[in-house]
Amino acid sequence: MRKVAYIAAREFVATVATKGFLVGLLLMPALITVLAIAAPRLFSPRNFRIQGQVAIVDPTGSVVSELRTALDPATIAARRAEEARRALAAAPAAIRQLAESAPRNTRQGTDLVLGPVPNLTVVARPPDADVQREKEWLTEEQNDARHLALVVVHPDAVVPAPGTTAYGSYDLYVPGNLDDRIEGAVQQSLREAIVAARARAENLDRGRIDALIRVDRVPSVMVTRGAERRTVGAFNRVLPFVFAGLMVFGIMIGGQSLMTSTIEEKSSRVVEVLLSAVSPMELMAGKIVGQMGVSLVVLGLYLAMGIAALLSFAMLGLLDPWLLFYLAVFFVIGYVVNASLMVAVGAAVNEMKEAQSLMMPIMLTLMAPWILAQPIGRDPNSTFSTIISFIPPVNTFTMLTRMTSSAPPPLWQVWLSIGIGVASAFAAIWFAAKVFRIGLLMYGKPPDIATLIRWARAA
Repeated sequence: MRKVAYIAAREFVATVATKGFLVGLLLMPALITVLAIAAPRLFSPRNFRIQGQVAIVDPTGSVVSELRTALDPATIAARRAEEARRALAAAPAAIRQLAESAPRNTRQGTDLVLGPVPNLTVVARPPDADVQREKEWLTEEQNDARHLALVVVHPDAVVPAPGTTAYGSYDLYVPGNLDDRIEGAVQQSLREAIVAARARAENLDRGRIDALIRVDRVPSVMVTRGAERRTVGAFNRVLPFVFAGLMVFGIMIGGQSLMTSTIEEKSSRVVEVLLSAVSPMELMAGKIVGQMGVSLVVLGLYLAMGIAALLSFAMLGLLDPWLLFYLAVFFVIGYVVNASLMVAVGAAVNEMKEAQSLMMPIMLTLMAPWILAQPIGRDPNSTFSTIISFIPPVNTFTMLTRMTSSAPPPLWQVWLSIGIGVASAFAAIWFAAKVFRIGLLMYGKPPDIATLIRWARAA
């Protein structure tokens, strides 16, 4: 055991102490921070402003005035404030309190995401105007206000044609290369204007109609035996994907480093020196344990970041602490299974390019559960989800995904999956040890999967 510990410590220090590892460890958090700060500015630049003229041909005579009201900057600002209020109603309490304590910051945040309030001027055209000639207005030389859109309202857009109850709509013409945000703002305002005109034509109070049809969406309360907790829809949808991603990410970091170091030591003949002091089994066990320590460091860092984020938004109560325990258990099992197979591949080949064909099945078993995390989390107790949660090597990923869903499986299924995972880990170690012992000192043509199986049977 002491030799295994020495090898594990050497693997751990040799990986963690490098500049590449430190840069890679800090690179992802730095990218996340930069994207969180820069994304709103990249996708909604502050200097972007919706400003110009919208021409309208309105044979009904009642949409023009309503469109002017809908495009009024004060009306648009009020509509944005109402949409923000609805979004905050379903947000965690900490975010609502922050928004209520600093309403000015909330408005600035809305403007940062959606851009400044549009400044659009409505230009009324005669009801019987020639539409083809009016289209030329969009391509005219524009020295002052930009010509953004031409709206042609259908005659039955406000009052249905006799003998029918179906309303008409409108036609929208825009110049080339028009930003889709401008078109979206025009269409949203047109919808508001036409609905308001229809309500006025029916002698209905638009405000009363809005009050009747508006039902705020409230977060649900999850009821379990002896406890209740408020749910957050986005949190519940993202959690299975995040936990599965942590598993895949941690295993890939340790497993890839393990395979790379094994290939380098074999190709440089360093492994022959190591085998003069330790047995192949001790060497393999030490390398697996050392790289598992590296993966646990990375996993711990990202878990700490996630917990800190949940604490800052007072959402930590949404996370079941037992999930962290089961994440550690399933991670160790999944890592041992996949790392054993990767170190076997590293011992069997001579160069990295030779490992690609042998690595393909391992990568598929790693990526498939992550890709399927969303459908499994959405229906965790389906026949498909239940069956694959007991099939190694994907059972650890699947069972963890089911546990992070809104309908976790029974405890007996969890521990049965753990038992199957432990058995599969021992089987993977047995197979890897056989291949490792034979392949480590063999050179020449790289083996295929069938050859590896023959090695395991013969050793």
